[in-house]
Amino acid sequence: MDARHKLIDLAGFLDRVDRAPGENDFRMDALREAIKHLEANEKNRAAKVLMTFSDPTNEPIQTATTKAACGAWPGNTQG
Repeated sequence: MDARHKLIDLAGFLDRVDRAPGENDFRMDALREAIKHLEANEKNRAAKVLMTFSDPTNEPIQTATTKAACGAWPGNTQG
């Protein structure tokens, strides 16, 4: 039941995003990429979903550009 609830919640979120004006940003692109891992019949799906949102770089950025996490890695080092 918990997984069902989460899927319905995610479907509702995607419906609201689809109705909203504007273009997708990097966070929605990352979410849609993560969903592909759920659809695939592969091992370690949780780790692959997590890495879809994570910064894969090893070097710290020069200065912080925001005060909080933004939900996904934007695809550059921003530094």
